[in-house]
Amino acid sequence: MQAPALIYYLLLGSNMDDPAGQLRLALQHIAALPETEVLEQSSLKRTKPYGKLDQDDFYNQVLKLESTLDPQTMMDSLLKIETEMGRQRGQKWGPRLIDIDILLIQDMILETESLTVPHYDMHNRAFTLELLCEIAPDAVHPKLNKTIAELKQKLAGGNI
Repeated sequence: MQAPALIYYLLLGSNMDDPAGQLRLALQHIAALPETEVLEQSSLKRTKPYGKLDQDDFYNQVLKLESTLDPQTMMDSLLKIETEMGRQRGQKWGPRLIDIDILLIQDMILETESLTVPHYDMHNRAFTLELLCEIAPDAVHPKLNKTIAELKQKLAGGNI
């Protein structure tokens, strides 16, 4: 019996070595994962660095996937893609050749040593909410019980 399909929302980011090209390459790797289909993708958004400001701007994109991979297998697969693309773990908030985060998995709440879903800080990042809102404005943050559109509006108004 095959596992049920899950809907994943991923955030991709890069600010090194042709960032837009790195995102396209990451998308190709993700689309090649077994039992996974890319359903939608947001536009590319150029953003100022989040956290450590003395670095190049980031390019970011959100993907909506359907996959029968369980969350930990998906996370392991994404980490493998990052490694294959040349990501080296460095300082927090530093430059990234590629960074792939799982933002949401349907209405799941997961907190393990290697995976926290929903992403712990997505509701505080305007660029993340803006991109996610392009493809999933009605998706609900399972801990805050608010839609992505509501979170985006509240953050823009300064009252999360």
